[in-house]
Amino acid sequence: MKAEIGWKRINEEGEKIQVYAHHVGDRWLFYWRYRRYEQWEELKNPPLEDWLALLDAVERGANRRRYPPEEPLRIRKRIRELFPGADLDKKD
Repeated sequence: MKAEIGWKRINEEGEKIQVYAHHVGDRWLFYWRYRRYEQWEELKNPPLEDWLALLDAVERGANRRRYPPEEPLRIRKRIRELFPGADLDKKD
């Protein structure tokens, strides 16, 4: 199983940042930085946007057998715990 997934997004201040999630045991840890060669910092409370990016990547990976089929279900469960009102069924 691939243990890291990364993406880019715009933060609250309108700046581009890099984010990655690292799978450790049964948890996903999130990290961020502004640009390449900067130190990664742990993102203690990742926003829903990052959880949804992780879910999308893991679902695509599960379809290609890079992740066990239950991993997207675990992530969906965690998102529902952290963001009870989140709509996990809508597709962009």
